[in-house]
Amino acid sequence: MDVRPFRIERYYARYEFTTRYMLSSSDCESRTIADLLELEPDAHARLLRTWCGYTESPGAPELREAIATLYEHVDPEEVIVTSCAEEGILLLYHALLRNGDHAIVETPCYESALELARSAGAEVSQWHRRYDDGWAHDLLALEGLVRPETRVLYVNQPHNPTGTLMDRAMFERVAELARAHRLVLFSDEVYRELEHDPGDRLPAACDLDERAVSLGSISKSYGLPGLRLGWLVTRDAARREAIMRLKDYTTICASAPSEVLTALALRNRHVLLERNRALVHRNLPQLDDFFERHAETFEWIRPTAGPIGFPRVRGVGDVDRFCERLAGAGVLLLPGSVYDEPAHVRVGFGRASLPEALAALESALPALAAI
Repeated sequence: MDVRPFRIERYYARYEFTTRYMLSSSDCESRTIADLLELEPDAHARLLRTWCGYTESPGAPELREAIATLYEHVDPEEVIVTSCAEEGILLLYHALLRNGDHAIVETPCYESALELARSAGAEVSQWHRRYDDGWAHDLLALEGLVRPETRVLYVNQPHNPTGTLMDRAMFERVAELARAHRLVLFSDEVYRELEHDPGDRLPAACDLDERAVSLGSISKSYGLPGLRLGWLVTRDAARREAIMRLKDYTTICASAPSEVLTALALRNRHVLLERNRALVHRNLPQLDDFFERHAETFEWIRPTAGPIGFPRVRGVGDVDRFCERLAGAGVLLLPGSVYDEPAHVRVGFGRASLPEALAALESALPALAAI
C-alpha cells in the first residue's frame, strides 16, 4: 500500500510530547483509569478479572451493546469495534473501493479521509468548503462531483478542523443525494455528542440510511484517546461482512482491557460529556476575547461543535514558520498546511490548561510579528 507521509502525525511527532502548552489538541481533557473505575461500584473488580486473551473479532458483546445505545435504530450485532477510528477509515475504504472507483471527500479534512481512499485505488474528488463562504456546504457543487463510478461519499460532522456543523436539513439532503446515486454515505461522527448546543445534534447517518456507515471513537468527545478504540456501524449485513473479512488481516480483535474500560465509559458517558461540554463553554469566551484583542493577527468563524476551531492568520507571510517559532516558545498550534489550508491554524479548547496556553501565546506574539 503506497501512502504519503501523514503530515499531521509527523508534525505532532516532532512537538506533541515536548511542547509545554498544547493549544491545538483535537480531543478533550482526558481521565485516569482510576477516574473511570469510580463510575461504577464494581468496576475495579471487573477490570481485574478481565481475561487478557483474544476477544471477539467484531468486539466484546458488552461493548457493542454500549455502542448501540448511541443510535436510534441499531442492534449490537450491527456494530464493528476497531482499534481506533483510523482503522475504521482504512477498513471501510479498502472493503468498498477498487482501482477505477471514485470517492468524494468533504474537505478540509483529517488527512486519512483522502489518503486512505487513494491507497485503495480510487480517484478522489474534494467537496471543498471555504472560509470566505463561511465554511458553507454547496449541495450543487457536490452533485456536480458525482460520476457513474462514484462509490463512497465521506462527510465529517461535527467537522475537523473547523468545528462547524451542518444543519439537519442539509444533512438530510446530503443523505438523500447519496441514496439517489447509490453511494455509500461514510459519516465520520467522532465529535458527535459534543455539540455546544445539544439541540443541534444531527442524526447518525446509519440511522438515516441502512446503506450508510457511521464512524465513532472514544477519543474525541469523551476524551479517552489512550484507550485506542473506535467503531463502524452499518445496518447493511453485506457491508459488515466485507469489513470483517479485511479486519481479519489487520488487528483481528481489540484490546480486552480497553474494551472493558470503553464500555464502562460509554455506559456513563453523560458524566464525561457534561465535564467536557463545561470545559468548552468555559474556554470559548476566552478565545473570543483573545482573538478580539489580536484581531490584526487572527480572525475566525466561531465553532458550534467539538473542541477545535480553525482561525485564519492575518499579516503573517509564513504560517508554518510562525507555528514552528511558537513551538520553540512552548506553545503548539497546528499549521493549516497539513489540511492544505496554509493561511490557517487549528486551535483546541477542550483542555483545562487553555488560560495558561493563551497567556503563553500572548507573550510570544510580539516577537513573531515580523514573520
